[in-house]
Amino acid sequence: MTDQQHSNTPPHELVEQWADMLSSRSDYAVFSLAIQWGADQELEACCMWIRKEKSVLMAEQLDIARRPKPPSLKEQALEQLRKVNAMLQFQTTGGETSTIRRALEALPND
Repeated sequence: MTDQQHSNTPPHELVEQWADMLSSRSDYAVFSLAIQWGADQELEACCMWIRKEKSVLMAEQLDIARRPKPPSLKEQALEQLRKVNAMLQFQTTGGETSTIRRALEALPND
């Protein structure tokens, strides 16, 4: 492998950091960090190749598809409200959540 090729070999300092973590964390947690690091390196290498050979937009779409951002607090609240609203529809008293929904939708997206 030449210096110009992307390497998934972690730097020695990072390996030492993970080894030190083994005494205070579970093996699973440390190995998960190492696996995530390798997966992130591979994704970045793919995105770099796509940017160089194909398209910046395609690289960004690949990155978003493979590393989606967690839902915002607003999105989580709207989803929970949808579930509450569905449960209320089955009750005879009926509940009204439209005001809460409109207030949440009016919040800026994070």
